Amino acid sequence: MTKGSILVTGASNGIGAVYADRLARRGHDLILVARSGDRLQALADRLRSETGVAVEVISADLAQAADLAKVEARLREDRAITGLVNNAGIAGEGAIVDADPAYLTGMIDLNILAVTRLAAAIAPRLAAQGQGMIVNITSVTALMPDGFTPVYPATKAFVLAFTEALQAELGPRGVTVQAVLPGITRTAIWEEARLAQIPAEMIMEVDEMVDAALAGLDLGEKITIPSLPDNADLDAYLAARAALRPNLSRSKAALRYAA
Repeated sequence: MTKGSILVTGASNGIGAVYADRLARRGHDLILVARSGDRLQALADRLRSETGVAVEVISADLAQAADLAKVEARLREDRAITGLVNNAGIAGEGAIVDADPAYLTGMIDLNILAVTRLAAAIAPRLAAQGQGMIVNITSVTALMPDGFTPVYPATKAFVLAFTEALQAELGPRGVTVQAVLPGITRTAIWEEARLAQIPAEMIMEVDEMVDAALAGLDLGEKITIPSLPDNADLDAYLAARAALRPNLSRSKAALRYAA
């Protein structure tokens, strides 16, 4: 990655905070975005002291239109920003039969709308410059929608498909685009009581997850699944999916549907 400022969303704790730490230690100036201004400021102070990079803080709720527009404008206009880590997101909606519509709307606004609009804000400038990066944090639940709650995996499946489409469009123009699919990671999105019910071998510490994701970025991976032991399994999945393409749109219905 070329040095420059990187904007990280959801940066006050968990995955976003560790990304901020690692990117600062790679020499990148940072713009940290999250709702919690106090925690952001404490992180910024520490990173400035320990690494010497410039760190700016923007307190914003990306599920709110005005705050999202403010961050969009910064990404669109600030030529010093060479990268975006789209990390902000929420989960925990529960069963659809008990769902709070307002909570679902907030989740979709943050997990889908904000990711889309922030990427769309920076993409034209990066493409014109022929360099830069966009990292979108999705989830392994994007590949297993029947193994979790209904809406969260759907939002993450959107982010995965969106990221792959961005790769196809922006990659040839010099922009690095990566989708990161964490499994269960010890962050605030998981309550400790719930983690205690999950086998320890299924839970990754956040530092290890982010370090693996950045290693994948360095390796040029378009999709990084930090916990996947053999990347050939992902290659096989992608190849099987690609093999469907010639038959996904044809002039005649399949014979099994004939009257």
